[in-house]
Amino acid sequence: MRIKSYILSFFVLIIQTIYGQVEEVNPPDFIKTINFKGDTNESQLPVLKLGDYVDLEFDALNGHEDDYYYTIDYYNFDWTPSVLVKSEYLEGIDNQRIRTYWNSFNTYQIYSHYKLTIPNEQTKRLKISGNYMINIFNEDNELVFSRKFMIYESLASIGVNIKRSRDIASIDYKQRVEIAIVPNGIQLNNPKANVKIIVVQNNNLNTAINNLKPQFTIGSQLIYKYDDEASFWGGNEYLYFENKDVRGANSGIQRIELEDLYHNYLFANYPRVDKPYTYNPDINGNYVINNIDAENPDIEADYVWIHFSLLSNQTLEGKKIHVYGNFNNYAIDNSNEMIYDANDKVFKCSLLLKQGFYNYKYVVIENNNQINEGAVSGDFYQTENNYKVIAYYRDLGKRYDRIIGFGEGSSVNISN
Repeated sequence: MRIKSYILSFFVLIIQTIYGQVEEVNPPDFIKTINFKGDTNESQLPVLKLGDYVDLEFDALNGHEDDYYYTIDYYNFDWTPSVLVKSEYLEGIDNQRIRTYWNSFNTYQIYSHYKLTIPNEQTKRLKISGNYMINIFNEDNELVFSRKFMIYESLASIGVNIKRSRDIASIDYKQRVEIAIVPNGIQLNNPKANVKIIVVQNNNLNTAINNLKPQFTIGSQLIYKYDDEASFWGGNEYLYFENKDVRGANSGIQRIELEDLYHNYLFANYPRVDKPYTYNPDINGNYVINNIDAENPDIEADYVWIHFSLLSNQTLEGKKIHVYGNFNNYAIDNSNEMIYDANDKVFKCSLLLKQGFYNYKYVVIENNNQINEGAVSGDFYQTENNYKVIAYYRDLGKRYDRIIGFGEGSSVNISN
């Protein structure tokens, strides 16, 4: 039994209790391609039904074949620590070594590919629905990274409709989410106080809305038809590139060079904020690992330096710009900051990414550290976005927030 890891987890819990909501810990530079998915095959933010499995995969590029361990923690609706002890939400044990891994094959970049499936022989079952966090530790009991996931029960049906904003000032730029929750075999007592929801756009928890109460009820249905409170900026369709063949021409790639690793230079992007909306199919910020002439992309796809470039204009000069997407869990840090090249009047950034198909976008960090997704790409009500709605319920006298329902909607058929 790795006592030190439990001690560390205890102190992490104490810190979270003092400072409130828990945040995901992003990995160091040598941990790449964290692919977290359930039956829905999402590569981030899995929301899975109670009893289903979830897979966590990642690559370690240091070539050491290190041992990694995992723990699982349970949280309240607002991601504050729960009062439940581990045996109340987990059958079996965690704090176990990830035993399944393979080394890369026929790649310039050496890496080890790790895979963890839950449930497994040690962690037999997650007993209850709600918010979970998986934490990955190294053999020195240091936290390497963590990821959130949710488990739901089918105790309510959730209808999700996407509408244009009712505010004339934002009608061309925002999308409004209307929600109807219909209980199925459960009585919701005092729903205005005990039912809480979270609305997530394109799997990005950073921009989620989570403070909505039912506006009114029709019979047992809970109705949410807010305007400003349930509105998201429409954004624009994601940019994309594909490099499943590192030696040949691919979509979005201008030129290829081979040094120690392959380098793919993307075509320069231009700001779209002042351009008309143009439909361009995307996968809503997601990514897919893939390469040609290989049977197993998990260990045969190579790592490539991707060179992003964004043409500047007077509006963007002096701005702090980052490139992100599901591939880096929408994180904002030094690694994905665009550096301005005054000679070329271009913002540039290089990221080491595994071969595949990627969505990405450029965002501006305002002076108040708020992320402005529309400053470069623009905001349009026509943009196709995915929305997830997750409903929580804590009955009288209960000690945890169960997830009673999960619904999805798309703005592809947005209406007035």
